[in-house]
Amino acid sequence: MTASATSSSRPRVLIIGCGFGGLEAARALRHAAVDVTVVEKTNHHLFQPLLYQVATAGLAAPSIAAPARLLFRGQPNVTTLLGEVTAIDAAARTVRLADGHVLPYDHLIVAAGATHSYFGNDAWAADAPGLKTLADAFEIRRRVLLAFELAELESDPVRRRALLTFVVIGGGPTGVEMAGTLAEIARHTLAGEFRRIVPAEAEVLLLEGGPRVLQAMPEKLSQRAREQLEHLGVKVHVDAMVTRIDGEGLEIKGPDGTARRIASRCIVWAAGVAASPLGRMLAAATGAECDRAGRVKVEPDLSLPGHPEISVVGDLAAAMSHVPGQPPRPVPGVSPGAKQMGRAAAAAILARMAGRPTRPFRYRDWGNLATIGRNSAVVDLPTPFGPLRFSGYFAWLFWLFVHVYFLIGFRNRLIVLMDWASAYWTFRRHARVVSEVKAPGEN
Repeated sequence: MTASATSSSRPRVLIIGCGFGGLEAARALRHAAVDVTVVEKTNHHLFQPLLYQVATAGLAAPSIAAPARLLFRGQPNVTTLLGEVTAIDAAARTVRLADGHVLPYDHLIVAAGATHSYFGNDAWAADAPGLKTLADAFEIRRRVLLAFELAELESDPVRRRALLTFVVIGGGPTGVEMAGTLAEIARHTLAGEFRRIVPAEAEVLLLEGGPRVLQAMPEKLSQRAREQLEHLGVKVHVDAMVTRIDGEGLEIKGPDGTARRIASRCIVWAAGVAASPLGRMLAAATGAECDRAGRVKVEPDLSLPGHPEISVVGDLAAAMSHVPGQPPRPVPGVSPGAKQMGRAAAAAILARMAGRPTRPFRYRDWGNLATIGRNSAVVDLPTPFGPLRFSGYFAWLFWLFVHVYFLIGFRNRLIVLMDWASAYWTFRRHARVVSEVKAPGEN
């Protein structure tokens, strides 16, 4: 069956995904004479940079998520549909949903985002969940909290130690933030709440396959981040390659080739990112190319070769930034990049409608931020006078301000500020609720 959001004769713009790229594209078309349809397989927009706060019980889900329909309530030219795309017909200019509905389009923006990559070891996902969705965050929160609860019940010291060993795989921003927060939970949040175990004796390990954490940052800031993590009690292991993960723990290989077994019942995967499977589906439908991560290679204006009516933005696009007088540079997979690409794709649609040439995409780098824990963060900002790099308390305040500023809606900002203020002064985390009492890893 064919679904049409409107019966008007205006150009139809179909946007797949309501992440940062899709949301910004739709907003950029608010005053355009077009009919926009946004298709999302969940009913909300998610502020992913703070997803780890939900996973570690620092924030409730509504603090970092907003219903998509609410976001577009004041934009009459947008129709929001809940559905999962299963096929794209570039020749007919239609998209098919899992429920059988077919959506026609004149212009298509694909902003389906990314998912986890286990580097060919997808079976590891059951024992080492990643963190991309609210469902992921709820599952990790469940495993973390229940690990402490089960340790309180466990009389065998070996099994108890495995329950109190938390392993984070991947030393990027998500891994660093997750490991630092887990250490704070063990040493501060849960203090005095258990009688048979001492939560502060829990072991938090951060494993990174490369030579240092936060490899996208300058080496000095990377070293500072490691020092702050170790000050919190996190044990950082670099050049540590994971070779096996199962329900009882994992095996790693060090730089000298020595294998080591770590018993752990709570493992978090933050090591790899792959483009949405929709990328390869789109490539098959259009003849476009994908890179090794499954991202679609796009033209300078973010459109597909031979299909100017189709644009790809965000983590799904293997895009380049084009600055006059400089060689093209890859666009990093961060939220500012997705937002800028969404706006650029919308501008390209308006340019084509007006008969004007489109412009090559230019990414404006707003810097890199990562928080390690209470009063600890690292910041790398580009300025006209050279890079501004700092760490510690003022970096943490800057990180807090930036993330609160970019949250959607006044209510979200206010709630997050209140929750963070409470957590700062009391060390309490009020979202420590799980709905199913099962051992970590149980189905």
